[in-house]
Amino acid sequence: MCGIVAYVGHQAAREILLEGLKRLEYRGYDSSGVAILNSSTPYLAKAVGKVAALEQRVWKEAPEGATGIAHTRWATHGRPTEMNAHPHTDCSARIFLVHNGIIENYQALKKRLAASGHTFCTETDTEVLAHLVEEHYQGDLEAAVQKALFQVQGTYGIAVMHSSHPDQIIVARRGSPIVLGIGKDESLAASDVSALAQHTDQVVYLDDNEVARLEPGRFWIKTLDNKAVSREATLLEGGAEAIDRGKFAHFMLKEIFEQPEAVENALRGRVNHGEGVAKLGGLESVLDRLQQARHLIIISCGTSYYAGLYGRYVFETLTDLTVETELASEFRYRKLNLRQNTVVLAISQSGETADTLAALREAKRKGALVLGLVNVVGSSIARETHAGVYSHAGIEIGVASTKSFISQLTILTLIALLMGRSRDLSYEGGASILRGLEALPDQIREILKQSDHIRELAGKYSNYAHFLYVGRKYQYPIALEGALKLKEIAYIHAEGYAAGEMKHGPIALIDPAFPTMALAPEDGQYDKVISNIQEIRAREGRVIGVTTAGNTKLGSLVDETIEVPRTSELLMPLLTVVPLQLFAYHCAVLRGCDVDKPRNLAKSVTVE
Repeated sequence: MCGIVAYVGHQAAREILLEGLKRLEYRGYDSSGVAILNSSTPYLAKAVGKVAALEQRVWKEAPEGATGIAHTRWATHGRPTEMNAHPHTDCSARIFLVHNGIIENYQALKKRLAASGHTFCTETDTEVLAHLVEEHYQGDLEAAVQKALFQVQGTYGIAVMHSSHPDQIIVARRGSPIVLGIGKDESLAASDVSALAQHTDQVVYLDDNEVARLEPGRFWIKTLDNKAVSREATLLEGGAEAIDRGKFAHFMLKEIFEQPEAVENALRGRVNHGEGVAKLGGLESVLDRLQQARHLIIISCGTSYYAGLYGRYVFETLTDLTVETELASEFRYRKLNLRQNTVVLAISQSGETADTLAALREAKRKGALVLGLVNVVGSSIARETHAGVYSHAGIEIGVASTKSFISQLTILTLIALLMGRSRDLSYEGGASILRGLEALPDQIREILKQSDHIRELAGKYSNYAHFLYVGRKYQYPIALEGALKLKEIAYIHAEGYAAGEMKHGPIALIDPAFPTMALAPEDGQYDKVISNIQEIRAREGRVIGVTTAGNTKLGSLVDETIEVPRTSELLMPLLTVVPLQLFAYHCAVLRGCDVDKPRNLAKSVTVE
């Protein structure tokens, strides 16, 4: 939810910390703060609002020092005020601490600490941690952090400094990500690799209940109970170019235009034309169990949940599996009666989604084979599943997911193809799907050429207060995703519906001020969707139709048309989603919205 950056080395910490915060601002942006150690008095500055407010103050005051921590906040406990912003300090103002997560027993801890003389001045749960470290500090900061965390219930990713240790930062995690970056004579830590990519390509991911001590160019990891951990650095994917907008006005637009490459990266090395099958190295260790599988449950949240809904249709089409798609946030609260030979597939862009992590742990506890589909190498879901597939979509900065979504659709199709070919899917059936997948990047590029046309449509519709998105079968999850994008970034109330549900309630909303985005490619459900469009038109509703190129029959039934290239019915969602992303983007820009950092949202939901 929030963003952490830490640096210890030989350079001016303020520049690196502020730059890192700007890279992480998509994770939280209602307040921010920075603490820097120097040879005289430690420097602490906080600001309400976006990082630019803090940056202006820090550059004006120009603090010295080569060790520091910083934080950008998305409020959970306490209002977004300067006092509640991180870093927090202890009574002596010698300890500085930033925290992502939730301390569930903070009230009991706070009461005990206050009774022993500690003074609190914020509304946050985090401040308790600083005072706990103070209580245990006897000259060894790392030991004090370990002892403090033994008393904590909840989740945390933290970075801690003490003015008596100017060349040392302690970081730790439980349920909230922390990644280390190792350079020459300098060390960094952050809650997301995007803050590190500018400085190093060597990263180390902490596991839950681990603590790391950072010094310039060196690090040590141990468990909370003091067992040493040896872990090699891994190469960071994406690099610095992934966090540069280049010629694009927003990261979201850049990432929409990167989708052809996202599909290519998802396919690279994973296509076996000779056998009409996908080759997924991350699943090779569990192929025998996959062949025995009879029941698949896909768990995910938000946009990834809509990818899972698409996956349900694809797996049902290509395999003989019984398939369910579940909201991860609800999954573990149900009574789970998992059948024998059940596979659970967890989908998450970040690999750190708290609800999805909790759900997969419950599935493992019940004996299921748990797979992961994530974008971030080394993330918690990647480490905790039995096997999985990386999407390799690259760093995604925009809060509203685009290229990660289309990559997820691609890989779900590959997994279904792999499992289908071990059952009754023919060679030609598999080969046809592979040919269709490989044609998608150029087809998406053709759609992207319509960006100006879609911007003109957005100009006509961006002032409407409500929107309906409808589709059938494969297009139903895309209707949900299109509506979500419009809600997320343009703040337009939008409903996604299965088109067959129109007469079961939604049609009551239709009038000239309630337009509809109708997904109507020429597929097996085309005639049914046309009937739904006619129902809308009969009630004077305006309709934008998304259909296949060359379809001359739809024009007279709709007010506006967006065309996409022809492909198979199964793969069509990977094309129809692109104009919906562009439409939401252009509506948001025209409405003056902050596209990359929509209000009240953060990129990675790491608390429940």
